[in-house]
Amino acid sequence: MAQHQHSPQRPRDQDNTRPHDQYGIVFSVSGDDVARKQGDSFSQPDPTVATMGSVDTVTIGEALEATALSLGDKPVDRRDAAAIQAAETRATGESKGRPGGLAVAAQAAATTNEQTVSEEDKVTIADILTDAAERLPGDKVVTSEDAEAVVGAELRSSSEMKTTPGGVADSMSAGARLNQQL
Repeated sequence: MAQHQHSPQRPRDQDNTRPHDQYGIVFSVSGDDVARKQGDSFSQPDPTVATMGSVDTVTIGEALEATALSLGDKPVDRRDAAAIQAAETRATGESKGRPGGLAVAAQAAATTNEQTVSEEDKVTIADILTDAAERLPGDKVVTSEDAEAVVGAELRSSSEMKTTPGGVADSMSAGARLNQQL
């Protein structure tokens, strides 16, 4: 799969809008921080945003989408695939990856990327995680337990025992911290 040229801070769609921008929510991920900005009103509810009272919370799908924004051009590796699988499992409650799901796609991408020499031909994080919230068959608010499970999966798959700065584990942890503040 060819790598698409795009800025890591904006999706690759043709109308240059950010995910959820039409509802007034914009994510910006930088390392360990997620900044969230809300608009004044919503024209219709966003199905990927779980609401507690009148305060919006971050879902697992949104945390995955934030990773696509922060590291979109990074080729998917085994560490990413493990973290994506753990996140999908936490979101859906299904322990096996389903055909066409994010985890299966990430694992296939990691395998393909290991055998691909040309960087331009590697499958990227954005290829897998753009629109993740829409592609998950179920989604839920990120908790600290979800973040810990994803961090653990990413660490176990890392030869250096490190998570990727701005990666899936970081985005999940940032989402969990934001949700705890609400």
